[in-house]
Amino acid sequence: MEPSRDPAAPGREAEEAAGVGSEEAAGSGSAEAAAEVSADLDNLLEEAEHERGLLEEAERERDEYLELARRARADFDNYRKRAARDAAEAERRGRSVLAKALLPSLDNLERALNSAEAAAEGLTQGVELVYRELREALARAGVEAYDPAGESFDPAWHEAVTTRAADGAQPGTVVETLAKGYRLDDQVLRAAKVVVGE
Repeated sequence: MEPSRDPAAPGREAEEAAGVGSEEAAGSGSAEAAAEVSADLDNLLEEAEHERGLLEEAERERDEYLELARRARADFDNYRKRAARDAAEAERRGRSVLAKALLPSLDNLERALNSAEAAAEGLTQGVELVYRELREALARAGVEAYDPAGESFDPAWHEAVTTRAADGAQPGTVVETLAKGYRLDDQVLRAAKVVVGE
């Protein structure tokens, strides 16, 4: 005798078969989705890495340009300072040349004033006026006269023309100034011509 079959059995077997098939289909679908997500993530990571490389390159270029700008600014500041120094030095040299050219005339005027006779008072006043104007013009240019009489002889500032014994003067002391010295700032334009005590 054949075993009795459950009339619902064929339907249950079909459902079970269908359930197994749908689980396999669902498992297969989620693996594909995971593979797609993984591939998308890999693409995003590659793009991010590429973008990071571009950003690093841009930052490197920015740093190079900033360094170039800093150097250019420093070079310009140095150039400006050097140009100002050169202009000041050129002006000082120009004043020095002018002063040196005028000094002999000033000496001659001073000699004329010292040897003028009392009778020629008008001439003396005229020469004195010219002498004073020349001295003032040189003073405005920064040129000053110095008379070292009574000071110790200094070859940087004085030119010894001769020596002589002088009462009460120490040896090596300037006993007489034959021609005043002139200086511009700290530069000697002409050393004072002096007589030094023995």
